[in-house]
Amino acid sequence: MESTHFFIISIAISLSFCFIIQTHALASSNSNNPFPKEAHPTKTGYLPVNTTSSSAIFYAFYEAQNSTLPLSQTPLLIWLQGGPGTSSMFGNLYEVGPWTFSDKSFTFRPNSGAWNRLFGLLFLDNPIGTGFSVASSINEIPTDEKGVAKHLFAAITTFLKLHPEFKHRPIYITGESYGGKYVVSIGYYILKENARLSDSERVNLVGVTIGDGSTDPEIQTATHATTAYHAGLINDKQKEELEKNQMEAVTLTQNLKWSEATDAQTKVLTRLQKMAGLATFYDYTRKDHPYHFKDWMTELLNMAEVKKTLGVNESLVWALHNSDVKAALYADMMKSVKFMVEELLRSNSVRVLLYQGQWDLLDGPVQVEAWVKTMEWEGIVEYMNAERKIWKVNGELAGYVQQWKSLTNVVVLDGGHYVPADQPLNAQAMIEDWVLQRGIFGNLSYVAYM
Repeated sequence: MESTHFFIISIAISLSFCFIIQTHALASSNSNNPFPKEAHPTKTGYLPVNTTSSSAIFYAFYEAQNSTLPLSQTPLLIWLQGGPGTSSMFGNLYEVGPWTFSDKSFTFRPNSGAWNRLFGLLFLDNPIGTGFSVASSINEIPTDEKGVAKHLFAAITTFLKLHPEFKHRPIYITGESYGGKYVVSIGYYILKENARLSDSERVNLVGVTIGDGSTDPEIQTATHATTAYHAGLINDKQKEELEKNQMEAVTLTQNLKWSEATDAQTKVLTRLQKMAGLATFYDYTRKDHPYHFKDWMTELLNMAEVKKTLGVNESLVWALHNSDVKAALYADMMKSVKFMVEELLRSNSVRVLLYQGQWDLLDGPVQVEAWVKTMEWEGIVEYMNAERKIWKVNGELAGYVQQWKSLTNVVVLDGGHYVPADQPLNAQAMIEDWVLQRGIFGNLSYVAYM
């Protein structure tokens, strides 16, 4: 009875946005709208997260451009940005969406590395309060990953009920940075819910993808000094000083002093950046901060005509980062979700892809391997002993791939924290070949394992 009630309310809320969404063509004809018609999402709207308030997650969906499969079988990728509190419109307009822009003239151009070339692509502004999503009160914003996953599950299942043509399409949940925690949490939540649901109610989750992810912050924080030292960014004395700061963060985490641990982790990263004179630890090869476009994105997404195009209320103020969401999840930031990854791998039904940019100091290759090798999963020894293969795209060296059964890890050369933006064609090749199990990602041992 409760699920029926929830679905009826979901329909009502979503239908209330239909008139606005249908104004896409009208909005694009206005000369004040820099958002070209061809860049409009296939669908946009709101997905309620409960039956007791107006809190809802904003979505923008782009159908596959050139799927090689029947539409009913075409994979659906769900993108979750990190932060916490960063809008997925960032991933849409800067990384994996079909259209991007990079200057204050708001000149849009097709993204040659778009992730919806072969797959459907659904962006969710998560958690509520993020981007164009709505939180009816600050108190409704989740304070842990279980709360985030519960809201995401409500949003995803409502999307599937509103659009039953998606019901049987294989679903892959993707994201990066802190979004790696969201990806794992909702994947784990779906796994548990599917176990108690009937076949007709289950979510067809096939895989999760974590890009430069914050998965086990305690272990990852303890690696920054060593990574910077071996990159030649700090000397031995500085390394020892930084290791003391790292140990403070680790100790606070072990003592369950979560907010203090987050403060200590921030201190580590701030000190490292100052020591090395880095423009950004997202890519330590950059000589100046490369992300000035964030201001332009804020200006673009707060234009009345753009909001009309996207089907959002003109009174909503879009921000790249939402401070209320970050504050709500601040004590969650140093908590590990590694056990959830272990459960996904044990399920024998969900594939896991990890990828990192070579130049990322925050959540790069060293940080990820540090936590991966500590997993309590029956395949970890075989994975650690598996061959690390050279990966090429169009005959050019693109990175390295290591995999065993359902776990695949990729290091992307010449990329930083935002791999799809730094290496768009290689990131596109990676996600397409992994999802379709082609080439170096054609893992026959996994098929046998299933």
